[in-house]
Order: sequence, then C-alpha cells, then structure tokens
Amino acid sequence: MFIAILDFDTAAADRTAALAQLDSVRDEVRAMPGNVAYRVYASRENETRVTVIHEWDDEESFAGYQKSDSFARSGQVIRPMMDGSPVSRRFRAELVETVA
Repeated sequence: MFIAILDFDTAAADRTAALAQLDSVRDEVRAMPGNVAYRVYASRENETRVTVIHEWDDEESFAGYQKSDSFARSGQVIRPMMDGSPVSRRFRAELVETVA
C-alpha cells in the first residue's frame, strides 16, 4: 500500500474554495485504478490548513493519479490559493488488518 498525506495552508478566506475543489474531484479520484481512499480535511486547529490523505494499492497507481486531469485541474485552482509551499509525505505501508 502507498499512502500520501498532503498538508497546505491558504488564506482563511480561500479555504472553503480549496476544499470545494478537492471535494469536486473526489468521485473521479476514488474511481481511479488502485485508489483505496481519498479524504479531505479542514484543520480544527486553525482556519488555514487543509489536509488530503490518499491511500493507493501501489506507487504506480499514485503516479497515474499525478498524471491525471483531475490532479492538473485541482492544481490550477488550488496552487494560487496556497500560502507557502505544500508538504507531501509519502509512505510505503503494509495493511495488517481492517477491524470493523
């Protein structure tokens, strides 16, 4: 499994628009080959932070997402709103179990 966690800040006034853009591509990203999860969060600690958590079957699937139209569209909308540089942490992980 491949997990990517993206954190970025916007001006407080822009965060709603950034969240809306990320929400607008959710179904498209979720339908991509290899996507396990795509979650978007607004920070509860401040009014500027946005976090996106991706889970993919493998790095190749994530790379396919990065080459997708939805990734490009979101970047065009969100990058101008970003306050500072985004931070993307990426992990190779092994699922031990899913408990329901």
